[in-house]
Amino acid sequence: MKITFLGAVRGVTGSMHLLSVNGDHVLIDCGLFQGRRAESNRRNRQLPVNVDGIDRVVLGHAHIDHSGNIPSLVKNGYRKSIYSTFATRDLCAVMLADSAHIQRKDAEYLNKKKKLKGEDRIEALYSVEEARRAIELFRGVSYHKPFYVTKDIRLTFFDAGHILGSALSFFEIYENGSRKTLLYAVDLGRKDLPILRDPEVVKEVEYLILESTYGGRLHGEISGVEDQLAEVVNKTHSRGGKIIIPAFSLERTQEIVYCLHLLEAAGRIPVLPVYVDSPLSTNVTQIFQLHPECFDHETNELLAQNQNPFGLNQISYVRDAEESKKLNLLKQPCIIISASGMCEAGRILHHLKNNIENPNNTILVVGFMARNTLGRRLVERQPRVRIFGEEYTLKAEVEVIDTFSAHADRDDLINYVDSLGKSIKRIYLVHGEEEQSRALKEELEKRGYTNVNLPEEGDEIEL
Repeated sequence: MKITFLGAVRGVTGSMHLLSVNGDHVLIDCGLFQGRRAESNRRNRQLPVNVDGIDRVVLGHAHIDHSGNIPSLVKNGYRKSIYSTFATRDLCAVMLADSAHIQRKDAEYLNKKKKLKGEDRIEALYSVEEARRAIELFRGVSYHKPFYVTKDIRLTFFDAGHILGSALSFFEIYENGSRKTLLYAVDLGRKDLPILRDPEVVKEVEYLILESTYGGRLHGEISGVEDQLAEVVNKTHSRGGKIIIPAFSLERTQEIVYCLHLLEAAGRIPVLPVYVDSPLSTNVTQIFQLHPECFDHETNELLAQNQNPFGLNQISYVRDAEESKKLNLLKQPCIIISASGMCEAGRILHHLKNNIENPNNTILVVGFMARNTLGRRLVERQPRVRIFGEEYTLKAEVEVIDTFSAHADRDDLINYVDSLGKSIKRIYLVHGEEEQSRALKEELEKRGYTNVNLPEEGDEIEL
């Protein structure tokens, strides 16, 4: 039994790992790397694994940094099953096609500039058709239903509480007459998040692969997120500005809309036009409403009362590109929620370009921004940033609310490890920038966990 760590090791994007047992190879996640354009292009096009040697794919959840390179597997000949929860399958059906569409549109935009400069054209990583063919390989499986991925690997999905349909993948591996257990907890959610159930505790775990995105940080109390959001909305409204929110189309957009719904219903913020400017966000919100099995008690109570937690009196879901462009002409205060969440692609770049130099506006960051992304440069409040190759001066106010984070923080992660019991033999920390992984390793070792490992990319470890 071997684990090969292929992506999101000492970093947070491009999640990919290979589980090898008795000659069978199971790829866990196949995500897009996000960062500097040249490095992202190189890493995403050069898969670090032989596609012909992969027997099955297991996908933990639908975020693009975990699922976004699956169509590249298909492009390179993969034709076998991809296992996920039903909600993850449905989400990927729209998210992977959207990823292909955005790549094509961005390539068209950049190629116009490259033509003027006499530079070589760039091509999209994969096509919408290749994304569609990938979805045909998905096999949806319910939570808590054990099934055999290969003859020697049995898998059970448990709720990770991270995003809709996210799963903790619990592997039972039979080798040489013995049984070993491995829990893949990447990514792990938080208790008491809006909409979703809490992460489930899994017992009899011997080997644990754990995320460490916030391994050295603490989030604010979730109970205070409405106060923070109300303060930003009211402050920006008072000076007549717009609120631009880069948000992942999956989960974060729905959480923001949900909280705005509660604040507006309570009269804590003015009634403002809210534009969700992302065809993907619109499609994802519809999928949310098809999967109440993933909701917590409070959200199901709202639905039972015929309230729509994903709708507001003044909300508009924008699909058409021309309607999106008209938002740049708006003069009155409003809220624009758009993707992508790390500001690396999509319509959010156009909204930032048109609003970043107005000091009345607010750019509200509500999610993790990876190193070397435009989103991280905004969080760092760099005075000048590049958007579509042009420099802009950051004059808009930047506010950060990390309380929305769907990732467990340091204490959440430690408490979760403690909850698994005394069966753990080794812990492997991935999906975190190195300083965060090291900080979590130190804290776990203080609590008596002696076999905490920080693998390097490409490491192959025998269990």
